[in-house]
Amino acid sequence: MYWRSIEGPLAQVSWSVRRVSQMLTDSERLLQLMLTKPTVTSSSDAPDIDVKAGEVEFDHVDFAYDPRRQTLKDVSFKVKPGQTIALVGETGGGKSTIIKLLYRYYDVAGGSIKIDGQDIRNVNLDSLRDSFGMVPQDPALFNVSLMENIKYARLDATDEEVIEACKAAAIHDKIETFPDKYKSTVGERGVKLSGGELQRVSIARAILKQPKIVLLDEATSMIDAETEALIQKAFTRLAAGRTTFIIAHRLSTIQHSDLIIVINDGKIIESGSHQELFRLGGKYVALWSKQLSREVEGVESILKDEIKGGEGGEGIAGGSEAKGDEGDKKGGGDDV
Repeated sequence: MYWRSIEGPLAQVSWSVRRVSQMLTDSERLLQLMLTKPTVTSSSDAPDIDVKAGEVEFDHVDFAYDPRRQTLKDVSFKVKPGQTIALVGETGGGKSTIIKLLYRYYDVAGGSIKIDGQDIRNVNLDSLRDSFGMVPQDPALFNVSLMENIKYARLDATDEEVIEACKAAAIHDKIETFPDKYKSTVGERGVKLSGGELQRVSIARAILKQPKIVLLDEATSMIDAETEALIQKAFTRLAAGRTTFIIAHRLSTIQHSDLIIVINDGKIIESGSHQELFRLGGKYVALWSKQLSREVEGVESILKDEIKGGEGGEGIAGGSEAKGDEGDKKGGGDDV
């Protein structure tokens, strides 16, 4: 009895020592993170950005993650208010970097980026990012209810506003089929939802935020055709009257854009509408032909497999019929 009365407190002390040791290590890492100074900051007296029309201008922008290798070289273009601009090109060309610079994750090395004539380096950073609505390729959700996840875009939004945003994003009917509806938890990073559901929840967030400028980064890359059609309709509602940037590898999703910019190795090599770029017969047409040839090859291989399977089936059936005929003849001979 004495030993048992001593053993309990000793075990508790041992557990507490291990726990405190772990907490000290975590605290040290957290302190290092808190003391780390951001490389991109805005001055204390910087004014909030005033986005009225939504005109975006890249003026001879240069940028490099590593000084030894240039990422963007003399990138210049202007997006008029309410236009939809698509950035296309091969992987590693610099499409996502343009979005990161617009969001001011990094500062440009040369040139400038202006929104309604205001250099984004001279405005308050928080107000700049608040003016954007982002739909990423891989949306991240918290392990809380759907209602709380969508309200994260605008914390003062009402439940009715969230429901209207979900209806516009074509996800409301799906949520209504869940056992707990809007109170359903989604799991860490939204693992309980499918890819299409994740994308539409992210679109609902963006619609609820009512941004001035919309950024879509490969938002339909891992989605089936039927779900993509729903998401495209949601995109149309989201982009209505707003300046919209789209990064896409699936070219069929951006052919109706007002301006398509083809980026290769950090440079703009072509720009214009879908019809104008097709008349040029350059890189854009080459990207289309490669994508279509892959799709056609896939369809051809499926058709060939089906044809071969059909021919094999007919051959077997034919053989059975032949054997049956032979058996009838033999049977007839016996009868005779």
